[in-house]
Amino acid sequence: MEPIEKIRDAIVQAVPGAKIEFISSTPAAQQTALVVDHEHLYGVAKFFKEDPRFLMDFCSCVTGVDYLPKADKPGYIEVVYHLYSVALKQGPIVLKVRAPRELDQCRVPSLTPLWRGCEFQEREAFDLYGVKFDGHPDLRRILMWDEFKDHPMRKDYVPPADYEWEPTPHDETLARAREVGGVVPPSAIEEADKAKKK
Repeated sequence: MEPIEKIRDAIVQAVPGAKIEFISSTPAAQQTALVVDHEHLYGVAKFFKEDPRFLMDFCSCVTGVDYLPKADKPGYIEVVYHLYSVALKQGPIVLKVRAPRELDQCRVPSLTPLWRGCEFQEREAFDLYGVKFDGHPDLRRILMWDEFKDHPMRKDYVPPADYEWEPTPHDETLARAREVGGVVPPSAIEEADKAKKK
């Protein structure tokens, strides 16, 4: 694959105005990731899919990462895409885009129109992190139930005190519910006691 500097030059030429930042990933991954600005994410992704030097025809992973605010900078949710070229047997290219943590502003463009495989994975990031993907064909929860009000992979998520909905509560769950004054139905205690005796 092209060296990083050439990749940057190719993006800037193909997608005018795109703001690209290269950051080192974890030492174990030994990859450089491209952080792309919100406005140009779709254009940069389309470039990687269509340019004959890259032909990134497969998006293997879409996930979110929650960065809490620090004293010197605001927090954000980072959406991460791993792109591969099956045709050219190369990759990954790691694309990242950042959105504010505030739920009403936590939006990024959907890449589902480019890679159909992004559909369920973007739904998962929406469900667990609260990221809204503009242009997604069917953005709704995929793991949590429709009435669930929060996004449990956010670092400031607080589990509910009421565990009445949990079909087989275990000791830690029951203890936490008692601790915070949640509802612990008698049937849950009976089920936990039966499980202990087995």
